[in-house]
Amino acid sequence: MALFEDIRAVKRVDPSLRYGLEVVLLYPGMWAIWIYRLANFLWRILHLKLLARLIMQITRFLTGVEIHPAAKIGRRAVIDHGMGVVIGETAIVGDDVLIFHGVTLGGRGWARGNGRRHPKIGNNVIIGANASVLGAVNVADNAKIGADAVVINDVHEGEVYVGDPASAVRQFEGLEYYI
Repeated sequence: MALFEDIRAVKRVDPSLRYGLEVVLLYPGMWAIWIYRLANFLWRILHLKLLARLIMQITRFLTGVEIHPAAKIGRRAVIDHGMGVVIGETAIVGDDVLIFHGVTLGGRGWARGNGRRHPKIGNNVIIGANASVLGAVNVADNAKIGADAVVINDVHEGEVYVGDPASAVRQFEGLEYYI
């Protein structure tokens, strides 16, 4: 069941967590993902788009996390702390992604239609606090985006991007402080 899978995912990435019940009671980032899944079902399967948007707006008010119901979010994605996270309509988030507070997966223009305006995030990606990944960029598997980075170009597999505009950095001791 997805709920238990999500709780295990949070336990894997949050060393302060003692009990799975804490996730259910105290993790607004997970509440947002769980409610998003309902809204995404309403959007995609039942075509109740207005209801789906309304549910996500109420969720935004309650959690501080804004996820468009048409976005695609994979399994075991974790939004840690949550406040200020924005995930746009055509964003795609892979499995086992860790997103910290203040992250924006947003567009860079007003283009409409079937084109993708938002990022595609691969599997096992970490996106640091207040980072922005903007436009139809691809962030490959196992990449890391540092805190406050602004990513406007593709990120290759296993790369670490920091800065504004973000660029790849070489692995060095203490890098975990940038993520």
